[in-house]
Amino acid sequence: MIRTKITVVLFILFLNCFQSFAQSEEDALPLISVLNELQKQFGCSFSYVDNDLESITVKAPNKDLDLKAAVTYIQKQTLLNFKYLDPTTITISARLFTICGVLISASENTVITNATIQSQNKTSVTDQNGSFSIELSDLNQLINIQFLGYTPLQLPAKDLVEQPCKEIMMTREVQYLNEIILNDYLIKGIGKKNDGSIRIDYDDFGILPGLIEPDLLQTIQALPGILSTEETVSDINVRGGTNDQNLILWDGIKMYQSGHFFGLISAFNPYLTKNVELLKNGTSARYGDGVSSVIAMSTDNEVAQQNTTSFGVNMTSIDGYTDLRLGKKSSIQLSVRKSISEVLETPTYRQFFDKSFQDSEVVENTNEISNTNDEFSFYDTSLRWLYQFSPKDLIKINALLIRNDLMFQENAIVNSTNEARASSLKQNNTAGGLSYQRNWSDAFNTELILYGTNYNLEAINSDIINNQRLLQENEVLESGVKINGSFKIHPNLHWFNGYQFNETGISNLRDVNNPTFRDFTKEVIRTNSLYSEINYDSPNNNTHITAGARLNHYGKLDRTLLEPRLSVTHKFLDHFTVEVLGELKSQVTSQVIESQNNFLGVENRNWVLSNEEDIPIIESEQVSLGITYTHNNWLINIDTFYKNVLGILSKSQGFQNQFEFVPDHGSYTTRGVDFLINKRFKNLSTWLSYSYAKNDYTFNQLFPRDFPNNIDIRHNINFAVAYSINSLKLSTGINWHSGRPTTRPVLENQILANGNINYQAPNSDTLQDYFRWDASATYIFNLTKSIKGTAGLSLWNLTSRENVVNNYYRVNDSGNVEEVQQLGLGFTPNAVLRINF
Repeated sequence: MIRTKITVVLFILFLNCFQSFAQSEEDALPLISVLNELQKQFGCSFSYVDNDLESITVKAPNKDLDLKAAVTYIQKQTLLNFKYLDPTTITISARLFTICGVLISASENTVITNATIQSQNKTSVTDQNGSFSIELSDLNQLINIQFLGYTPLQLPAKDLVEQPCKEIMMTREVQYLNEIILNDYLIKGIGKKNDGSIRIDYDDFGILPGLIEPDLLQTIQALPGILSTEETVSDINVRGGTNDQNLILWDGIKMYQSGHFFGLISAFNPYLTKNVELLKNGTSARYGDGVSSVIAMSTDNEVAQQNTTSFGVNMTSIDGYTDLRLGKKSSIQLSVRKSISEVLETPTYRQFFDKSFQDSEVVENTNEISNTNDEFSFYDTSLRWLYQFSPKDLIKINALLIRNDLMFQENAIVNSTNEARASSLKQNNTAGGLSYQRNWSDAFNTELILYGTNYNLEAINSDIINNQRLLQENEVLESGVKINGSFKIHPNLHWFNGYQFNETGISNLRDVNNPTFRDFTKEVIRTNSLYSEINYDSPNNNTHITAGARLNHYGKLDRTLLEPRLSVTHKFLDHFTVEVLGELKSQVTSQVIESQNNFLGVENRNWVLSNEEDIPIIESEQVSLGITYTHNNWLINIDTFYKNVLGILSKSQGFQNQFEFVPDHGSYTTRGVDFLINKRFKNLSTWLSYSYAKNDYTFNQLFPRDFPNNIDIRHNINFAVAYSINSLKLSTGINWHSGRPTTRPVLENQILANGNINYQAPNSDTLQDYFRWDASATYIFNLTKSIKGTAGLSLWNLTSRENVVNNYYRVNDSGNVEEVQQLGLGFTPNAVLRINF
């Protein structure tokens, strides 16, 4: 009974409070209307700026109050200043808040003078004590802090009202003389540095045809000399090289897996990657491996000044990330991306699925066996923690997990009984690293990196008819340490030195249960490397020279290789720049294909290590000469290059002709020209790139010894237009290249006496030319003052052209030779919605 009475009393009180609140909300009137009533009542005059008052509401004062009491009553409800010029004339202005700060250099621990401080409508500079102060009427805005040579900052104004004034640490932008000399190389965010490398900055990125999100490994394929004959990010060909000849680094950690959907989507979250550096030649001596190219991705080294969060969904996945500030010295960043195919199979997913698994056991099997319940999913997650425990010391910890999972069920009738068994394929890469950076002085700094990476590819193939289970596994386990040092000898001269050690172990397993068979191999190589490099920049910034060398010792192989590197750029006649690049490089990891049906025929390449027997060290030599013209928003660039790579395996080239099962090693040589012309207008950028390359094999024991490379793409053209205005970005473009080489059977006598196909000379013919037209659009909109949204739409292969990206021949059940064609993506739409706050 007592409980019932209490409940009734509380309910009545709640209704009264609610009614009072509702009445309070209803009584609120526009401030300007209330002031007009007071002017009529007291014959007074209010002077104000309409914009300061138009969004403010107040409760009207009681009619019994005099003018001063009424004004005081209103003032208490607002953040406004009321000033009496005389008893009946009153001015009204926004209340001002004073924000202040003191800028400190994190590396020198000294104050920074003459730095620029900007609010929405005011600008100030720091005085000789590094101090600044600004009066603001609105604390819900960001303050921009900039000073030449230091990383710009954005801080909430409300964080700077503290007394005494807050000390703000600024860190130097360490560029080591490799400044951008060509901005907007194709679009905004892509630039060329004076060491010949390409830098992609995703902080303010434009838009490329067919992409609504900045896919890292798709972006670089827009550059001259780079394409994927298979239309994937896991098979990128740089100047005629195979994908295993690309060194892919994520914050200094070597990655052995780069894609989701077994190659169609980049596995690296672009929203966490601050920039990407691409080096096709003239590579810095600090990089080992990667005889074709280096693709180095870096996350931000700046402790977050405010919390940021983002969520997005497209037609293949959903993702989210957050960057949380943990006090003044630390921040943590977390991201997760997951496929949505378990919930919804979109048209984009179906196109990707059909492309990835065509001509594999996932979608094709014998007449006696049918496949059902195919399930594919992927996810990736990353974690980054920064701790700036002193102005000169920074610790970064990174972790990354990438995973692809495929499962399907094979069904057959055996002895009048329905049998069903599952087959599966798993691919993942786990990596982690710790970096410690120390700025000992303005002239000397060091970096220590400890890392580990683990790649695993595992397939279980069930054969119901033969009651057999085949297990295949390829695992890479690598750990390493890197020590890098930089010493500024002179403002125009830097000296870099370093030591690197890594231990790489690769194992391959093949296990059959019926009959019992097990084959397991494991190789381990320990590599010790020293490097030294000098960077020189002339006083007038017209000449840049990077010269260095790397010394690698491969312990188990007892081999020591010296690799000189050179990069020279010189600007002349105001608008011309000449570039000379050269390098020697080596690597001991490569991918081979033992059989096209390995790992269910989906991801049939497995990693192997060089040994003292049949797998040599891969070595390369490359030189290039280029010239660039820039003037009046025109950019014209021509590069000629020569590249020779020794020690390649026939098993690594993916032969599907008379050489498919013939082991040998040899070399390939590529000679070519890359050409780019780009014209930029105020809101529009258009470019045309053309690459010509002649790529030939030379093998030791194959006959003939010399013939065209499997990826001998003679002509490659990209043409695109990108347009942006305010929050809208549009882009469209075409990709065309000549057909890749193929080997066809002899028409008059297709099958030999032993039942094998009678092939013509290797790679003596080509497939049809490749053509694709793409388009994309994105729009940024404001949901609130602090929440922004992005919507985008992309259309891949607008004409839905059937592009044959590969083919091979086989003998069918009728004893005839038939051609199997593997196609690129058909018409593939994609859409994205992203919320940032």
